Amino acid sequence: MHMADALLSPAVGGAMWAGTLGTIIYCAKKLKEKMDEKVIPLMGVLGAFIFAGQMINFTIPGTGSSGHIGGGMLLAILLGPYAAFLVIASVLVVQALFFADGGLLALGANIWNMGIYPCFIGYPLIYRAIVRQNMSHRRIMIASILSVVAGLQLGALSVVLETKLSGITELPFSTFVLLMQPIHLAIGLIEGFVTAGIVIYVRTLRPDIVEDLEGVKSLSPGVSLKKVLVAMAILAVITGGAFSWFASTYPDGLEWSIEKIYGKPEIPEKENPIKENISKLQEKTAIFPDYSFPSKGEEKEKPSWPAVDTGTSIAGLLGGIMVLGMVILIGFGIKVAKRSLKQKP
Repeated sequence: MHMADALLSPAVGGAMWAGTLGTIIYCAKKLKEKMDEKVIPLMGVLGAFIFAGQMINFTIPGTGSSGHIGGGMLLAILLGPYAAFLVIASVLVVQALFFADGGLLALGANIWNMGIYPCFIGYPLIYRAIVRQNMSHRRIMIASILSVVAGLQLGALSVVLETKLSGITELPFSTFVLLMQPIHLAIGLIEGFVTAGIVIYVRTLRPDIVEDLEGVKSLSPGVSLKKVLVAMAILAVITGGAFSWFASTYPDGLEWSIEKIYGKPEIPEKENPIKENISKLQEKTAIFPDYSFPSKGEEKEKPSWPAVDTGTSIAGLLGGIMVLGMVILIGFGIKVAKRSLKQKP
C-alpha cells in the first residue's frame, strides 16, 4: 500500500507530511516522559524484521494480486503505539530514500496510512479491548485479525480519499473504493494470522512484552530480552536474505486496483516542478531501487519465480541494518532527552 507521488498533489502530500511529523513529535514526547530503555534494542530488531517482511508479497488466490504485511499492528502489540509509530515511520523512510519504495512526496501519507490506524485505532480500540479481560491464544488470534483488518481497511480508504482530494488522476472514486477495500480485506486476514502467530510465539519467550497493555511498555526487571532479540534477528536475516526470493510477482493491492481501472499498475507522472525535484532527489539516494542492483538504464527482464537474486538478498540485509541503526539512534536520542529532563531542577 505504498503510494507513489503520481497519486498525490503537492498540497495533499504536504498536508499529510505535516500530520505525520506532528504525530512523530507527539510519540517522541510520550516516550521521553516514560520509556523503558530495555525496549530500545527490541524496537530496532523488530523494525529490521518488518522491513524484511514487507519485501515478501504473498499471492491472493484467484485475484492475480498480492499483498505484504504492514506490520503496524504487530509493532503496536509488542512495543506500544508510540514506539510502534516511530518504528514503522523509520521503516518507510528507509524504504523510500534508499530503495525507491513509495514516493518521497507520498511518504507522509504512507506513514500515516500504515501507522496511524493500527497504532492509534486498531490497537487501543479493538485489540486491547478484546484481550484485556482474558489473554488466551484464541482471543489473541481474534483480536489480531480484527484489528489488522480494521487498520488496513482504514488505510486503504485513506489512499482513495487522498487520491480523490488530490484531483490529478482519472481514477473514479466509487470504482477505486470497490476495488481497494475487498482486496485489502483479504490481505488483512492473512496478515492478521501472521501477526497472531508471532505475538503468541513472543509470549512464550517473554510474556510481559505481550501482557503489558499500557501505551508505553515497562518490562519486568532482571529478565533478559536475549531470546526474543535473537529469535527476531534470525527471522529478519532469513526473511530479508532468502525468503524475499519467493515474493509473489503479482502487483500489490494498490497496483492491482489501479490496473483494473487504468490498464496499467502505475499512473504516469504529470509534469510538476516540485515532483520533478523530489524525484531527482530520490534517484540520487536510492542505492538499491526496487530492492536490487541498479539496472543502469537497461530494460528489466520479466520477473521470474523464485527470483534468486544476490541484489535482493543484499538489499534485504542492508535495509534491515539501516532500520536497526536508525531506530536505535532515535531510541537513544529519546533516552538522552529523558535523562536531561530528569536532571532539570
